[in-house]
Amino acid sequence: MGIKGFQGTSLLDFPGRIASLVFWGGCNLTCPFCHNPPLVLEPESYPDLDPVDLLADLADRKSFIDGVVVSGGEPTLHSELLPFLQEVKALDLLVKLDTNGLAPQLIAELIDKQLIDYLAIDLKTSPQRYPELHSGAVSPDKLVETLRLCADAPVEVEYRTTCVPGWIDEDVIIELGELIDGAQLWALQQYHPEHALCEKAQGLKPYSSEQVQSFAGIAANYVQRAIMRGCS
Repeated sequence: MGIKGFQGTSLLDFPGRIASLVFWGGCNLTCPFCHNPPLVLEPESYPDLDPVDLLADLADRKSFIDGVVVSGGEPTLHSELLPFLQEVKALDLLVKLDTNGLAPQLIAELIDKQLIDYLAIDLKTSPQRYPELHSGAVSPDKLVETLRLCADAPVEVEYRTTCVPGWIDEDVIIELGELIDGAQLWALQQYHPEHALCEKAQGLKPYSSEQVQSFAGIAANYVQRAIMRGCS
């Protein structure tokens, strides 16, 4: 369940820069509203990519990319992540890591070793409800620990919340805002149910753009910049 996909280049996933995207299979959450269920539920259905070949390809792209976005699934599950990022940094490329924030020790190590430049952490709902996002054990304390260490992290940090009805409301935004008070950036994202992991979640009616804007207005009380994504 290692590296599962390597996708061209993107301007959106590494703000202001051109980046290649690398996906890792498997996750320690099975959120009913997950937007990438095949990588979570059936990572074995995707062939593993050879890291040596991938790194060679990235080396060839150095003339027109600035960095690499590492996403999933959940990349922090994999013991190969740290040595892979060491090789990426040896190519003098920037690294953005997308994570659910449930691996604070690894995230702290990656920051300490200067292996990531931009960290994007999903805030899915109130921490106390995280055990509802998986059939196995989930420790909300791990998320809170990550949020604390990121408060003073010497990297750019972005928080992202997909506004899923039933999981996000004004009270949850306030609770999350208090946890990340003073953070640089919080992106409030529109929910698009068509690719959700669970059938029930596929039937949820998304909030209106006006409601997401209202959530962003609340979020702006806690962070330096609150933005909306995915709203028409």
